This record gives sequence, structure tokens and C-alpha cells, in this order.
Amino acid sequence: MPINETLSHYSDLSFESAFTIYVLAFVLLIAQYASVKATKVQARELVGSGAPVTSKTVPGRVAETPKRPLSERLSGMGFALLILALVLHVAAVVLRGFATHRFPLGNMYEFVTMATAAATLTSIVLLRKRSMRPMLVFVLAPIIVLMFLAATKLYADAAPVVPALRSYWLPIHVTIVSVGSGILLVSGVASLLFLLRIKQPAGEESRGFWGRFASRLPDAKSLDRLAYKTTIVAFPLFGAGVILGAIWAEAAWGRFWGWDPKETMSFITWIVYAAYLHARATSGWRNTRAAWINILGFTAMLFNLFIINMVVSGLHSYAGLN
Repeated sequence: MPINETLSHYSDLSFESAFTIYVLAFVLLIAQYASVKATKVQARELVGSGAPVTSKTVPGRVAETPKRPLSERLSGMGFALLILALVLHVAAVVLRGFATHRFPLGNMYEFVTMATAAATLTSIVLLRKRSMRPMLVFVLAPIIVLMFLAATKLYADAAPVVPALRSYWLPIHVTIVSVGSGILLVSGVASLLFLLRIKQPAGEESRGFWGRFASRLPDAKSLDRLAYKTTIVAFPLFGAGVILGAIWAEAAWGRFWGWDPKETMSFITWIVYAAYLHARATSGWRNTRAAWINILGFTAMLFNLFIINMVVSGLHSYAGLN
């Protein structure tokens, strides 16, 4: 069937609109992150000067409703924009599918679009509490970078897929891998922030730039728990994606496993995440050692996505599709 150019245009427009709103939300969340410290400092100064921190009711005067702190207002606006951007983001995926009359995961542009949408949805669900929202800035940063790369270096016009991808395994295998990758992005960022936060324990005075910077993050225990929980969800998804890919390979190429670069790197990535889960449950490895293994797995996943797909020649190479 011919490509629906109108729907394709609307898909691109939705993607661009989502990207723009993500950037606006990112700016608001950065402002919120910066204003948290200012609010705390102002509260300490009021207490230190002997000024009352709570208003007293005066007879005959209507009590004024205290204004929400600036950080909370910025956080609320940024979070609302994030939800709006996700709606447009998902619309871009759906419209691309209707435009091409196929499942929209046939090239790197579409894969990254799906994976970043999964990462955003995971962030909205898990970081909706005010105590966790400061982390949104750091999750949104790689999402914006990946979307920018998708719209520039990886963009592909709406078109039919190559014959090798015309299979019912495409929506099953690639969807599971892309969703798992999006969730693992949140896990990797959580471990990175955990390593930064653990050097600034709660209750201690912030020292130096990095100390003050890290003190605004959620506590180290919450970040470590978030990294662990998201990996527990994504690990079986990623493993299922590898297994289903092997089944698809047998149907398409007549063998389950051929040590293709993509297959090999996917297996290595899965092993690294298995090592992280084991280390996280092992006494003596639960803190920084396990976090470093998780970051290694995240790095391997990015290497598999970009270098293996676009540089290394193999049966899974997307170089000819961009």
C-alpha cells in the first residue's frame, strides 16, 4: 500500500512538537532544581533571625493562604508539560504506523522514538512524587539528546521496511527490546546519581560545588532502590527480546544463533545486567560496586544501539536504513 504522506507529516510534526515541549519542561525542571536550595536557605535564614516561620491568626483579619514554594510551582508546571509531551510523542509513533501501514519499528529513528517514549513513561510513573522529581532533570537530558539524534542523524522517511523485517516477529521482538531499553535508561541514570549522592549523605552540610549539587537529589537509598527495581522489570524483558530474536533468526536465516555482532553484544549486555542483579543481592557489593556494574550495562546497551547498528557490519546493521 502507498505511504500516507499526510499522516507521515503529522507524525513528524508531533515528534517535533514533543521535542520542543520536552525542552521547555527541561528548562522549568532545571529552574526547579536550582530553586530548591534557595528555598532551604531562605527558611534557615528566617529561623536564624528569629522570624516566625508560621503565620499567626489576628482577630478581625482574614488569614492569608501561604503561597506554594517556587520550586513546587516549577515542578508542577514541568511535570504537566512532560505529560503533554509524552502524549504527542506517542502520537508520533502511532501516526508513523498508520502512515506506513506497518508496525513503526523498522529503522533506527523509529526504534529510538519508541525507546525514549518508554523511558519518559517510566519516569512519569516512578518519579511523580515530589521527593523524586529532582531526578527528572537528569533522565530528561539523555532523552532530549537521543530524540535530537533521531530527528537529525537517524531520521528516515516513512517507507516500507526491507523484506527481512516483514515478519510478525517485528512488533513482538523489537517492541520488547525498545521498551526494555527505555526502562534501563532510567536505571542507568539512577545509578549514576546514586554514586554522586552517596558522597553527600543526608543530614550533613554540603561541601563544595558537587556537594551542594548532590544535596538536592533524592537520598542515595531511594536512588539505589529505583535502579534496582527498574532493572528487575527490564531484565526479563531484555532477556525475552534476545530469546525471541533467536527464534526470529531461525525463521529468517535458518539458525538460532550465528554470533552476529548484534547478537553477541546483546548477549554480553544481558550478562552484565545479570551480574548487576547478582551483585546487588550480594553482601559487600550492594553499594558502589553494584552501581558501577549497572552503569557498565547501560554503556554496553548504548554501544549496542549505536556502534553495532551503525558502524559494525552485520545482519542486524541499520546503516542502510538511515
